[in-house]
Amino acid sequence: MADESGSVSEGESPSTSSAVTTSSELSTTTTLPVPDLAVITGESPDLNVRAAVAQLGGMERFVKKDAKVVIKPNVLFAQAPEYAATTNPLVVSALVRMCLEAGAAQVTVLDNCTSSPRAAFQRAGLTQAVEEAGGDVRYLSSRHYEKVEIPGAEVLTSWPLVTEALQADTLINVPIAKTHGMAGLTLSMKNLMGIMGGDRSRVHARFEKKIVDLCTLVKPHLVILDAYRVLTRNGPSGGNLRDVAMPKICVAGTNQVAIDAYGCTIMGWQPNNLPSLVEAAGRGLGDLDLAHYNVHQGTA
Repeated sequence: MADESGSVSEGESPSTSSAVTTSSELSTTTTLPVPDLAVITGESPDLNVRAAVAQLGGMERFVKKDAKVVIKPNVLFAQAPEYAATTNPLVVSALVRMCLEAGAAQVTVLDNCTSSPRAAFQRAGLTQAVEEAGGDVRYLSSRHYEKVEIPGAEVLTSWPLVTEALQADTLINVPIAKTHGMAGLTLSMKNLMGIMGGDRSRVHARFEKKIVDLCTLVKPHLVILDAYRVLTRNGPSGGNLRDVAMPKICVAGTNQVAIDAYGCTIMGWQPNNLPSLVEAAGRGLGDLDLAHYNVHQGTA
C-alpha cells in the first residue's frame, strides 16, 4: 500500500467551507454540545477517524456490547488505494478496531463490487486491513440479497438489498469523496448503491429520485466521509494519480445530507449544485445550509 504522506500541488487541493460554526467559537466556560459534524484534518487517516468519532461522543455511542456491525466502504473497482477510487484501508481498519473496542461481537465489511469482490477488496488493500483489525470481509453473492419494499418512495418502490446491512445493529457508511461521470459526485448517499443488488443500471434513470428513495429507508447510524485522498476528475474509477488531491480530511456525522453538503465543499462544489442532494433536502432528509449545523473543525 502506498505511503499515506504526501503533498498537493498549489491550486490542486479542493476548498473547504468557511460558512460554518466551529466549536472553537463557542464559550469555553460551557459544556460543548455534540457537534452535527466533526471535521478532522491530519497526516494519519486512522488518527483522523478516531478523533472525528471521539468528537461525536465516541464509538460507544453507536456500537453497544455484542452488537453486529456492518461497515459499507466504497470498493466498486479493483483499484489500488492511492488512486482514490476506493475507501482508504486505514480508515476502514480503524473503524473495525473501534467497533470491537466498543464491544461489538462481529464487524462485517461489504460492498457490491462491479468486478470480482475478492479481487477488488484485495487490490484496494482492504482484505488484509480488515482481517488484521479483527473484522470479516463479506464477498457478496445473489444469496445475500432480498427484495425489500420502500414505503416512502416516489419512484423506487422496491429493490433487492443486502439483508445483513438492513439487519445490523449498527450500519456505518464509509464513502470516499470522488467525482462521478453520471451522478456528479460520489459521497454518502451515492455510496449506498453498494447495498443494492439486481440490475443497478436501471437506477441511473431518474437517479436523484431513486437514490433518495433508498435513503428514506436506509439511514446509517454513523457516516464517515473519507476525504484523505479525493478523486477530482475521471471518477468513479480513476486510474491517474494526476486526478488525485490530498485534503487529508475525515468528516463524521449521522445525517447524510449534512455529510454530503460538507463533502461538496471539499470537492469544490456548492451543495445546491448536486441534484441528488437538492432532492434529499427537498424531501426533508436534511439541510443544505452548513451554517445551520454545529461543525467542529480540528486536527489530529
